[in-house]
Amino acid sequence: MSTLVLPGSFDPFTLGHLDLARRACALTDSLVIAVSHNPSKKGLLDSAQRRAVIDEVLRDEGLADRARTALLPAGLLVDFCREQGASAVVRGLRSQLDLAYEEPMARMNSHLAGVDTVFLLTDSRFSHISSSLVREVAALGGDVADMLPHPAQRALREALATS
Repeated sequence: MSTLVLPGSFDPFTLGHLDLARRACALTDSLVIAVSHNPSKKGLLDSAQRRAVIDEVLRDEGLADRARTALLPAGLLVDFCREQGASAVVRGLRSQLDLAYEEPMARMNSHLAGVDTVFLLTDSRFSHISSSLVREVAALGGDVADMLPHPAQRALREALATS
C-alpha cells in the first residue's frame, strides 16, 4: 500500500486544497493530510479547528476511506513521512514562483531521507486562490464562498465573528 503526505497550514482549507486532495487520492492508496502550524504565518483557525474542518470535508466528499488528517508535529517533514510510511510528499504548484520556493525543499527531503515530492499543477480554476488571500478578503467583508468548501466557509465566518 502506498501512502502520500499532503502537508500545509490549510487556514482555511480551500477548494484548491480539496482539488489537490482528490487528485492525490487518485494516485495513492492512502493520503495523509498533515495540518501544520507555521509560526511565520498569522493564523485565524487553530490546528484542531482546521483538522476538524478537513475531516468534515473528507466525509462530505466521500474521501474519508482514502484520506485522513493528522497534526504535523514540530520537526522535519521527512521524519513524519517515515512515521506514516509515506513514500512521497504532494505539493501543488500555482506558478513558477511556487516551484522556485518548493524545489529546494523537495531536493532536501530527497537528500535527507529519500522522500520524493510529487508536484501537481493547480487547476486553473483555483490558481488565484491562497488561504492568506481568502482570509484577507473575508476579513474585509468580501465574498469567498466560491473559494471554500461549506465546512471551511462556516468555520471562517465563525472565526471572523469572534475575532
